[in-house]
Amino acid sequence: MFRSLGKKKAKPDTTVDRGILVFENTTDVIRAENVLKAEGWKVRVMGPPPEIRSGCDLVIEFPLIEELSMIRKLEENNIKPTQVVPVNSVLLEPVDLLHEKEYDQYLMVRAANMKITVDRDTKMIVNVSGGGCPDVPYLAGEMVNKHLDAAPLPRDIGYTLCAYALQIAYDRVVEKCSL
Repeated sequence: MFRSLGKKKAKPDTTVDRGILVFENTTDVIRAENVLKAEGWKVRVMGPPPEIRSGCDLVIEFPLIEELSMIRKLEENNIKPTQVVPVNSVLLEPVDLLHEKEYDQYLMVRAANMKITVDRDTKMIVNVSGGGCPDVPYLAGEMVNKHLDAAPLPRDIGYTLCAYALQIAYDRVVEKCSL
């Protein structure tokens, strides 16, 4: 049986008003995240709250005070959010994408619907699963039975939401296994 790791989730800073940027597709979310982080803004890609969920999508959480500057920067890069929503209710809280479980020497990290499992002793990837994108079998075939240091990065071999989520999970596994 899997058990959750003892680490508590960090609570959002309630002294800073937050908002979420909603986009038409995952490609725009990834592009927007790259642009905003390159400019030094502290943003997080999260799952959308149920009230604004429209399918297989993600949102970007950001400090609301930065809204105008961020929107301008995104427009300079031809990226337009479909909505900007202030997080003024618990019902509008974005959903954390990362979850971790341990079982004996195995560590499984799930990001959104993608999971990667690693043998902590050997650092070998023993399983990649989840999602519903057409490249999941390819991602698994390229990564399973490879050492963490030798496996290709999901972002380098995939282009879907599943590859993006798997990259988040992979990064967390690497971080946890190097401790």
